[in-house]
Amino acid sequence: MNPSPSSENIMKLGMAFWGSKTLLSAVELEIFTVLARQPMGADALQTRLGLHPRSARDFFDALFSLGMLERKNGLYTNTPDTDLFLDKAKPSYIGGFLEMANARLYRFWGSLTEGLKTGLPQNEAKEGGDFFGTLYADTAKLKNFLQSMTGLSMGASKAIAQQFPWDQYQTFFDIGSAQGGLVVQVALAHPHITGGGFDLSPTGQIFEEYIQSFHLKERLQFIPGNFFTDPLPKADVLAMGHILHDWDLEEKKRLIGKAYDALPEGGALIIFESLIDDERRSNAFGLLMSLNM
Repeated sequence: MNPSPSSENIMKLGMAFWGSKTLLSAVELEIFTVLARQPMGADALQTRLGLHPRSARDFFDALFSLGMLERKNGLYTNTPDTDLFLDKAKPSYIGGFLEMANARLYRFWGSLTEGLKTGLPQNEAKEGGDFFGTLYADTAKLKNFLQSMTGLSMGASKAIAQQFPWDQYQTFFDIGSAQGGLVVQVALAHPHITGGGFDLSPTGQIFEEYIQSFHLKERLQFIPGNFFTDPLPKADVLAMGHILHDWDLEEKKRLIGKAYDALPEGGALIIFESLIDDERRSNAFGLLMSLNM
């Protein structure tokens, strides 16, 4: 017998932005980094974060109800997941992507209806801005964006580091390496691998700082360049993560062709993206990512 129709899922999805913004604000306030140091009561946590008493307790208990915090005997602590992935002091931190979502994407998605009707971008370009031009001209904004890419790709980076047959290869470069999240995970898991990242020159210092924080500077280097106009570095393995979706079919073919030219016989090219499944129904994240672009 079919279940009776219910409005529950409709209302949960329709109001999901409440929970989303609660989490994004918690990341912005670094509540998980604070609680990673020690459990805290509501009053102490409110004071530590500089919050107004009117809504602080509701905020903390909402995070508890949403499964983002634990609460016992009046003290709040991180859950195992938020302690591992949302503490800025840990190399497993993925909050950079959520920081970017809070600072940029949240407000842009408020114009989704307009974008659907006009077909026009609803990001900085809407106001005549150049997102990448502005981004690369501001070191703080660039670092935040590169950290967001590390967070977005952390799951894939760890899987690639563990599941790809790295024992068959010696050298590896990530094309469009951003902060260096993928090469770090590979290098940590496989001490024999050397290589590095290839990206536009303004990312170099941020890449090198990230690499140095893992004490991998002797094995990983940064090569500045534009993957359309400059030759790609030669290595046994090249990777392009969240790169090809930005370009049309001919540009995609061009980049893959350049990778082929840079690889030796028996080399490998790793490509990972937020793909849409063939039936366009099961990978909602891929479909929403496409809307986001």
